Amino acid sequence: MGFRFPSMVYAKQLLQRSFSSSKEVPKGYVAVYVGENRMKRFVIPVAYLNQPSFQELLSQAEEEFGFDHPMGALTIPCTEDAFIDLISHLNAQ
Repeated sequence: MGFRFPSMVYAKQLLQRSFSSSKEVPKGYVAVYVGENRMKRFVIPVAYLNQPSFQELLSQAEEEFGFDHPMGALTIPCTEDAFIDLISHLNAQ
């Protein structure tokens, strides 16, 4: 049995907006793929890219994939739960 914190639930709802499944990305947002085995597409605010915690994920992505991303877009090598947790912390700031 897991616990869901309100900010975490809000972050997941924010990330799963209708545009996260479409190919269009609104101005001020960027699409990223997250997951270890099965990649899931998330649309996040561009402002998150400047956050130190997100910069760490970008460094890991660079080490693992370089500039050749298998999904054809930015791929983040972490679990979906870890990514949602990070985003929930960024939303709380």
